[in-house]
Amino acid sequence: MVRVAIIDDHESVRLGVSAVCAMAGYEVVHSVSTVDAFVRQAAEQPVDVVVLDLSLEDGSTITSNVQRAHSTGAAVLIHSIADRVASVREALAAGVAGVIPKASPTEVVVDSIATVAAGGVLNNLEWASAIDADSEFATVQLGRRERDVLHLYASGLPLKQVALELGIAVSTAKEHLGRIRSKYVEVGRPAPTKVDLLRRAVEDGILPELNPGHADGD
Repeated sequence: MVRVAIIDDHESVRLGVSAVCAMAGYEVVHSVSTVDAFVRQAAEQPVDVVVLDLSLEDGSTITSNVQRAHSTGAAVLIHSIADRVASVREALAAGVAGVIPKASPTEVVVDSIATVAAGGVLNNLEWASAIDADSEFATVQLGRRERDVLHLYASGLPLKQVALELGIAVSTAKEHLGRIRSKYVEVGRPAPTKVDLLRRAVEDGILPELNPGHADGD
């Protein structure tokens, strides 16, 4: 059973998402208005997915909320009006697994939670729209070989196979990967895991947008 936490400062939204989750057979373990409350409770009862409002009214920041939710071991799915480009961009940079608008049909919410719970990443229209519309989205300048390494590695190949495909040493491929990660950190878009690198590759057009799917871990 998928275990879910809902963090939203509007009780009506929490009740609505809880009802949708219950109908899908998911267990809503926590339904709270702040990340502080969730983190305290998650220490005793962890969850698989956090459905998080983009901006809470307690003065907390998007980046902090996403990172603190992640620290409990849960994947984070943003459930928001999603019309504030800068906020969506910040959430993506912080490492959320997906963004779905609050106007989405219930089946979209259910399917998105299932995908994220299974380790998948949503490559949906909201992501692309937020990035394309935001002229301040920081791009990364990768060399040709770095793009080749990222393309193959983020597509799912192990590093050894990436090196074989490119005719380079594994140590060289590892160095390229390290530089790629460093460059993303420099522009505020860290990619510490393979799933994060898949997300960055899609965001930057190195890989095409795909249907929601999975990426292997490091």
